Amino acid sequence: MKQRSALAIVFCLLAMPGWAQTPLPTQWHHLDPAADKVMGISTNRAYELLRQLPAPTGAPVTVAVIDSGVDTLHVDLHRVLWRNPKEIAGNSRDDDKNGYTDDVYGWNFLGSKDGRNLLRDQKEETRLYARLKPRYEGKTLATVPAAQQAEFRLYEQAKAAYTRKTQEAQEAYQRDTQQLTEDQAALASLKKTLQTATLDTALLRRPATADTSALRLAKMYYQGLRQMRLPNTDTLLNRFVRYNRKLKDRLDYDYNLAYDPRPLIGDQPTDLTERHYGNSNLSAPLKSHGTAHGTHCAGIIAADRRNTLGVQGIADHVRILAVRAVPDGDEHDKDIANAIRYAVDHGAKIISMSFGKYFSPEKSVVDEAMRYAEARGVLLVHAAGNDHLDYDTTPAYPSTRYLSGKDIPNLITVGASARTNDESLAASFSNYGRGTVDVFAPGMAILSTTPGSDYAEMSGTSMAAPVVAGVAAVLKTYFPQLTPADLKRIILQSAVPCHTQVRQPGSKQLVDFATLSKTGAIVNLYEALKLARAEQTTAAKKPAVKKS
Repeated sequence: MKQRSALAIVFCLLAMPGWAQTPLPTQWHHLDPAADKVMGISTNRAYELLRQLPAPTGAPVTVAVIDSGVDTLHVDLHRVLWRNPKEIAGNSRDDDKNGYTDDVYGWNFLGSKDGRNLLRDQKEETRLYARLKPRYEGKTLATVPAAQQAEFRLYEQAKAAYTRKTQEAQEAYQRDTQQLTEDQAALASLKKTLQTATLDTALLRRPATADTSALRLAKMYYQGLRQMRLPNTDTLLNRFVRYNRKLKDRLDYDYNLAYDPRPLIGDQPTDLTERHYGNSNLSAPLKSHGTAHGTHCAGIIAADRRNTLGVQGIADHVRILAVRAVPDGDEHDKDIANAIRYAVDHGAKIISMSFGKYFSPEKSVVDEAMRYAEARGVLLVHAAGNDHLDYDTTPAYPSTRYLSGKDIPNLITVGASARTNDESLAASFSNYGRGTVDVFAPGMAILSTTPGSDYAEMSGTSMAAPVVAGVAAVLKTYFPQLTPADLKRIILQSAVPCHTQVRQPGSKQLVDFATLSKTGAIVNLYEALKLARAEQTTAAKKPAVKKS
């Protein structure tokens, strides 16, 4: 068995059924760098500090998770879910007259009125190329009217990205298919040699054979099973099969010019002012990779800290408002803008956004929604992306600036860090940028909730963003007077600087970790609470200014 790519391992970790029946790994991101020698955010230490503060008396802070859905029945999430007090569940009526029928836990902008749900969509470059190809194929800039030249350049960029990524996807699928075939043949041969139907860790550890080739294979698969904490090679092979299917899906959906699932929703895609479409089904289908993603992010923020089940979230006095707007593939700008507005209108003070893409043809409507959030005191937390790119030089969306060029003041952009303070501290997949990524947070092998009241480790800046959202939620809970600007400033100023020489994501080059983001630091809940409390104490000591 050849060494599979890091990407394959990440995908294999995306769905780990059965964790609820086996001992769970440590939630390392809660640990303390000094005391535990692990680059966590000091959650446990922070809660020792919080016991010295008055218990929160106000309503729980609402944190919106704009993602791919949430399992609303998860035993570790159900108590902490936001509930619409004006909506009666299941009566198929819009009780509160907000335009969204039965939105008890949130809203799904990827659903149809008849209950169906959009699961997969194209990449944005595919959508753009498919839409603009009939208009510009075969033309040059010189033959295009001046009024259309900006759109022609966009067409050329989309075509180039589509062509390159389609080729990469085809090559990855072909390589992995060959590797899968080799794995299947090797495992069949090993079973025959060892005269067994099941190759588990006990058998592979001490195989009863003198065949050196079989011994070598047994050792390799044994190490793989131990690394991934799997019981036997059938389970391992099933992971490889599922990953291979994901690679095939990229060709069938992400980069398929003819695929267009949008009619299922029944909206008018080009009407960017349209608000009321979708349905209330936030967890359909429950076991899809997408729903697992949103459920995982929700658990990082707020998995129930009061029960003795599974895992603990970062925040202890919050409610998770789920908004489904992100399919497998790329999200639509219209859906994201509506999701932000819905979250703001229903009381969210913090919005966690673990999605992104490299084209945003309707960025203006997303900008308007972000301004809407800014004006209403809502903090936005966004994942930087997982393509080990320099965010400073590679346009990515949602971007850190409005179309006007002004920085978005209520937005925090987050890169992903790993567990150990060594060359691997910056997650190998994480996007970075000294001028655009604000801070790093734990995003490698993070244990959290997954559908079916289960648990799994996942990796990505998608995990790092809800870590920061959770920190913001704790700050807002215990210091409710903090504005989005205050939250952002405190989180960034209190983050722990690090000058470790690390591998720059996407290369073997060693760089100072501090050069990968604005702060050069990793977020820390304990330090953030200390700073917030110190500022509160200082403010309380200042004499009141008398009005004349």
